Amino acid sequence: MLLDLKFGLAALALEVGAWSSASLLAEHSDAALASYLVVHALASVLLSLALLPLIPRRLAQPRLATLALMAGFSYAIPVAGFLGVLAAFPVLARYHGRGQVADFESLQLPEFDQTQRRKSQFRQAGLRSFLGKTEVPVPVRMRAIAALQHVAGRTAAPLLRGVLSDPNDELRLLAYGMLDSLEKRINRAIGVELNALDSAAEGSEQALHSAHHLSDLYWELVYEDLVQGDLRAHAIRESLRYCNLVLQQRSDNAALHLRRGRLLDESGHADEAEQAYVQARALGLPATRVMPYQAQLCFGRRDFAQTRALMQRLDQWSALPRLRPVIDYWNLT
Repeated sequence: MLLDLKFGLAALALEVGAWSSASLLAEHSDAALASYLVVHALASVLLSLALLPLIPRRLAQPRLATLALMAGFSYAIPVAGFLGVLAAFPVLARYHGRGQVADFESLQLPEFDQTQRRKSQFRQAGLRSFLGKTEVPVPVRMRAIAALQHVAGRTAAPLLRGVLSDPNDELRLLAYGMLDSLEKRINRAIGVELNALDSAAEGSEQALHSAHHLSDLYWELVYEDLVQGDLRAHAIRESLRYCNLVLQQRSDNAALHLRRGRLLDESGHADEAEQAYVQARALGLPATRVMPYQAQLCFGRRDFAQTRALMQRLDQWSALPRLRPVIDYWNLT
């Protein structure tokens, strides 16, 4: 600290001496200017050496670069640079002292609602279990239901339909309203596509596009379980009709053959559904997308041996997490 003070006093004396030099004031020669620059440079270096220990190491790394910055600033700007470096230190100390926050020693953990622990490896199953817990406060369950409006319809609809049997009237009304909104949204889209199909020329690309979209929309009503009874049967027939309409001109569409098989299976035409599945496989659709439905078809026929054989073939693919419990079951039986 004593050495730093000596450096500071020496720097101040040199700087004052550089400006008050009689030779500099009386002469205008190059030698006088060179003398000032040398003395001023020494004063700048000494000032930097005196002030550097006052800067915490965590704020100035590397130290040599910090030293060069202060010396260069003081040297490059006569008088103002020297005074500016001096004035910067009390300001810097006050600024950093004001913003410092003591580190906390401990943090209290928030309380967690034990009823919200997920007991299933599947998110959908875990949420269904959560929504069915009557011990969970109703406002919490209502927020969970309201959050389903940001989830895909095919995921949200089964969960909402499960809430329709809840004993709480508010939850039932909220779930019913959301299901009704999903159905109305699809029905509006169906109306738009029907108008587009009516205005399109028969067999045109626009007509095929509208028919394909209509098959998608009717199938969405079925797949999301938004229609029941006669309305469901009507949606299946319409989706199948538009699916066949597209396949008449686009017979190489493997995904539509798969949908056609599922619609035929829903309609009770197992043999035709099997042919559609075979056609989808022949057109290159991955076995992992078709074989589960073929196994379901065999199970409906009570052909358990073929069902087990298909499940064992599916076991070779590890990327089927949702089917894993079913595959494991058939491998054990």
